[in-house]
Amino acid sequence: MNRDEPAWLQQARDKWTNRGQSRPPFAEEPGPGQDSVWDFPRPPAVVPDERRVQVSSADGLLASADRSVRILETSHPPTFYVPPEALIPGRLVVTSGSSHCEWKGAAEYLAVTGTVEPIGWRYPDPYPEFAEHAGWVSFYPDRAECTVDGEAVRPQAGGFYGGWITDDVVGPFKGEPGTSGW
Repeated sequence: MNRDEPAWLQQARDKWTNRGQSRPPFAEEPGPGQDSVWDFPRPPAVVPDERRVQVSSADGLLASADRSVRILETSHPPTFYVPPEALIPGRLVVTSGSSHCEWKGAAEYLAVTGTVEPIGWRYPDPYPEFAEHAGWVSFYPDRAECTVDGEAVRPQAGGFYGGWITDDVVGPFKGEPGTSGW
């Protein structure tokens, strides 16, 4: 633990039981070109991705990037983050609400200009593990149309998580009924 981090942070991290070191018996077997989310590590990995990521709302494009990062965390479908320069200027504003990730830090939420419901989030001042990606934005695929190389993203169940389900990942995924203990 970094001496500047509070003890509660390490305690939260110590509660992680699944760390990607072994796939549980209920995990789906990945096929060719697929990854099991049960092989993803914890703490999560930040993996560069060069596929085209596009995000739109009902009234138009919000972000477009040929460079993003995927966060790969045990039991979760990847979450794609795009750099700030991928955002369409003037389309998003900071909105109310916040949350905390024991790995990335305090999140702030973004809404489409003229609305208040969060459609995405970012970490303006993250913990050191995510510092290189401060200000990068991810979106909720159940609130925005998200695509990866033209494939429509399916949202992670549960309403809280923002994982992006594509054909190249298999679960089961955290957020589905009965998964709160993962």
